[in-house]
Amino acid sequence: MMEVRVADRSLTVAAPNGAARPDRTEDRAKIRDAATQFEALLLAQMLKSVQEAASEGWLGAGGDEAGGMMLQVAQEHLAQVLASQGGVGLANLVAGGLSRKP
Repeated sequence: MMEVRVADRSLTVAAPNGAARPDRTEDRAKIRDAATQFEALLLAQMLKSVQEAASEGWLGAGGDEAGGMMLQVAQEHLAQVLASQGGVGLANLVAGGLSRKP
């Protein structure tokens, strides 16, 4: 059972085992990080789709298996960098939606 304490005119809810409740700023940072990772995942999938749709690959030379792996790593890194720098704004929308109270 949770214990409710009133301290300094503010309501504090303590977990039954005495564990502290996570900070709201920590929650927001986790939500923002998850939204950014989600956007990076979507950007990586978009880049992969574009690369697969191109008949000769990104560099126009087809490519071997090693080159394909290198290109995949480069696409994922590019997607991470794009998302961390604001991307297409999807992370902001997702984080805003998740941060709202029901």
